[in-house]
Amino acid sequence: MQLSLQGIVKKAGPQTWLYNMSLAPQMGAVTVLLGATQAGKTSLMRIMAGLDVPTHGEVRVDGVNVTGQPVRERNVAMVYQQFINYPSLKVRDNIASPLKLRGQKNVQQRVQELAEKLHIEMFLDRYPAELSGGQQQRVALARALAKEAPLMLLDEPLVNLDYKLREELRDELSAVFAASNATVIYATTEPGEALLLGGYTAVLDAGELLQYGPTAEVFHRPNSLRVARAFSDPPMNLVPGTLVADGVQLKAGPKLQIAEMAAQGQVTVGLRASALRLQSRPDDVSLAGQVELAEISGSDTFVHVATPAGELVAQLTGVHYFELGANITLHFSPAQVYVFDAAEQLLRAPLVHPHVLGAA
Repeated sequence: MQLSLQGIVKKAGPQTWLYNMSLAPQMGAVTVLLGATQAGKTSLMRIMAGLDVPTHGEVRVDGVNVTGQPVRERNVAMVYQQFINYPSLKVRDNIASPLKLRGQKNVQQRVQELAEKLHIEMFLDRYPAELSGGQQQRVALARALAKEAPLMLLDEPLVNLDYKLREELRDELSAVFAASNATVIYATTEPGEALLLGGYTAVLDAGELLQYGPTAEVFHRPNSLRVARAFSDPPMNLVPGTLVADGVQLKAGPKLQIAEMAAQGQVTVGLRASALRLQSRPDDVSLAGQVELAEISGSDTFVHVATPAGELVAQLTGVHYFELGANITLHFSPAQVYVFDAAEQLLRAPLVHPHVLGAA
């Protein structure tokens, strides 16, 4: 199914929920809608599904205008944050319901396969009310996958699951999506989830579509500061600076030697937390400061450091312990910085090997 959105606008009274946007998700691939709460992800998906009608614009499927066509007349599968199951049917029959409607053979075998993929095979003979919220969400996912619709919409489907299960299911879902021919639209607030799912990413913010393209390309080359902020977790470190003849002079810090910078004026320098290190390397730039906070998260430590250039967050691999107020020096390569102009548009991004961006 080739889904195409053309000039979509959605208003509710004086409020505009979606501003003029056009999007043609890649067929047979995952398109991630990435954005914070109220970015417009659910509103856009409801229009894709036929649950809502846009105020302006058209929804086309395989070139046919289906704007206003109700959801019951479309072959769409949708999973919400708030799981929806048939309470009077056991888990087995919930998953089997779309298979039976299609008259598929070997229904129970397919149910068993899907239940095993989503780790709910031990609950097949229970009712949804006897399951936890996370288990019920997995039932809803299994039923959506069983439908094998050409368009699958998933609105933060893993948000109610615990961390470990979320990680496992992301891998499983990526494999399931890759093996299907469906166009999959997957909404999330988490940049890390977008990266793990791969495919394509559409970055939304406050009802606007900011950028769409292969996920790795959008991550490594955000076209604006708004995209960089939305596609960074932890947030990208941002430092004011000025373009000079041979690089960028930080407002309260060292000069960065960046040969390819030719323009002049005020800029914002962006540096991902993972680019900051405790160990120096040749040609590194160093920033001294004091530890304000150190957070251990999984196998990483996030250190907040007050420097003359501003507060920076460094993502250090491994578990590290720091005393508050301790002196610390962070190092980074000028080659790893982003530079945004006064209009917050990208001037320069770190060089990335083509295979990382998915190029041939």
